[in-house]
Amino acid sequence: MKVYPTGKIRNVAFVGHVGAGKTSLVEAMLFNAGHTTRLGKVDDGTTVTDFHPEETKRKITINATLAPVEWKDHKINVVDAPGFVDFYGEVKGALRAVDSIVLVLDGVGGVEVQTEIVWDDAEKRGLPRIAFINKMDRENANFFQVVDQMKEAFESNLVPIQLPIGSEASFTGVVDLLKMKAYEWEAGKFKEMDIPAEFTEEAAAYREQITEAAAEADDDLLNKYLEGEELSPEEIYMGFRTAVRKGLVVPVLCGSATKNVGIQLLLDLIVEGLPSPEETPEAEGKNLANEPMTAIVFKTVADPYVGKLNFFRVFTGSIKADSFVYNANKEKEEKISQILIMRGKNQDNVPELNAGDMGAVAKLTETTTGDTFCQKANPVILEGVESPEPKLSVAVEPKSKGDEDKLGTAISRLIEEDPTIRFYKDTETKQTLLTGMGETHLDIVLERLQRKFGVEVNTKEPKVPYRETIKGTVKVEGKHKKQTGGHGQYGHVWLEIGPCHESELEFKESLFGGSVPKQYVPAVEKGIREGIQEGVLAGFPVTGIKVNLYDGSYHTVDSNELSFKLAAILALRKGLEQAKPVLLEPIAQVEVTVPEQFMGDIIGDLNTKRGRILGMEPEGKNQVIKAQVPASEMQRYAIDLKSITQGRGSYTMEIIGYEEVPANSAEKIIAARKAEKEA
Repeated sequence: MKVYPTGKIRNVAFVGHVGAGKTSLVEAMLFNAGHTTRLGKVDDGTTVTDFHPEETKRKITINATLAPVEWKDHKINVVDAPGFVDFYGEVKGALRAVDSIVLVLDGVGGVEVQTEIVWDDAEKRGLPRIAFINKMDRENANFFQVVDQMKEAFESNLVPIQLPIGSEASFTGVVDLLKMKAYEWEAGKFKEMDIPAEFTEEAAAYREQITEAAAEADDDLLNKYLEGEELSPEEIYMGFRTAVRKGLVVPVLCGSATKNVGIQLLLDLIVEGLPSPEETPEAEGKNLANEPMTAIVFKTVADPYVGKLNFFRVFTGSIKADSFVYNANKEKEEKISQILIMRGKNQDNVPELNAGDMGAVAKLTETTTGDTFCQKANPVILEGVESPEPKLSVAVEPKSKGDEDKLGTAISRLIEEDPTIRFYKDTETKQTLLTGMGETHLDIVLERLQRKFGVEVNTKEPKVPYRETIKGTVKVEGKHKKQTGGHGQYGHVWLEIGPCHESELEFKESLFGGSVPKQYVPAVEKGIREGIQEGVLAGFPVTGIKVNLYDGSYHTVDSNELSFKLAAILALRKGLEQAKPVLLEPIAQVEVTVPEQFMGDIIGDLNTKRGRILGMEPEGKNQVIKAQVPASEMQRYAIDLKSITQGRGSYTMEIIGYEEVPANSAEKIIAARKAEKEA
């Protein structure tokens, strides 16, 4: 592949809801550009961008994949991004690297959950958009209905620039309202013709919308338009192009990826209508080629055989093969040996990449997703890649005992390519937890562990870190006495044990008359601290108690630190049993953000989870519901929330304290814990 100048590059993410046909659309673009000799199919697992085993198996896009398309002497860096919510971290990386998006919608399904989510994200980033209504050949496909849905969902100036000719099985082409021509396809070949008579009136009405949008993008055109002068076709075209690039208008196109209808016109509009890297707001007033080199790593692929691949986008300057770059985040130099152009899993080499271009580099030692490349003499850290916070956890343990070290290494490699994975040891429950974006995400992480690294694991529900405390106050004696020939063991203490609301453990002594020598007091405290690690109800750690060592006795020969430590543990156990022990559960402060229509369902669901609703407040188009909920009820909330809101909701939670477990629940927890210990 040749090296392209910045002005001839377009960086575009193809985004939308799962099943809208993004991958098929990219496949059709590659075919029309001559990069492939046949149209691959998602169902057959033969597409260029869905090539990973887990993608061909599930028939969905899981990884954001780069697929450059060369069209009319331009290079379009297409990023085919997932539409399934569990893999939204990949979408975030793609949005950081591109200058515009093509939002793909299903001609039957219309505006769906991920359509809305990714639209909002693109809006926040100020990315210009094209909307492409796909699958117009399907039964019940309705272009105008989908346009109406979009107008209702999005507060943007949506302007159809094409009208479908025919519908469903009889969909054969489009009326192009920018060029005021009609195009019909047969066996992938299209012919240009005059607009059919039945479209004349409709085309004129939509053409007027395009003219208005074009005029509003340019002051001179607007004055001319308002004075009643007619704009020339060239003025309309150039004005509309400016409006698209500035994000003032979103053109709506239509077609069918699998029938290869409308694809060439989409490619034309990407090249002619979307901005080059030179035309983005960040580039205003700069000569990108003359600036010091900067680039961002927006994706990483870790493979045990090929090694690590880092995908990057050059923002300023250029990167050459056989050179060094400075990783500003890690403060390390890295050697760029070869610069790779990846199209799916296929690769090509180029000697350099100019500002605005995208490529990949293998075998860097320090670099991870979100890092900035720059010159050591001009260090700078660009905005990184924002990753959504994972919510669903499972406890994992290797099936083979010898795989424990291997598991940690393998997960570390997977985290390099997927920053939405968390892997850590819960110090309270002693479980190793794997956290991901949802059930499908976790399933795929476990599949990759086995396929890439040969590590198989068993999974369990994470344990809840319950605690125990007491409600009463008691005085108890603990005596440890072991006397055989020679030195024996003797420790004797009296403890007063009661509740403490200020700290986990408050220890003090009020001894008199040397009943317990001062040198043994630390041993008594040590015994108490060890003893509270396991309570008397179900073996959970004890919290919120105060212990006063007020009396005891000792033996001049047989007493020692160990004896007093053991005496303290004996007294503590006795005291915990007598002082009305109760089970405590962690309570989470929860904030759930949802569209207003789901508020009633969410509040009802939180009530069934023993939640206390604290209040609600608006946040943009959404409502934020604040509540306190037992953490045990929130274990699978990521799944529940997705189900209730069709994926439109999000939440945060933080453990804020502990409260007593209701008696009926406590009995079940204690019984389950005992059964687990016996097993």
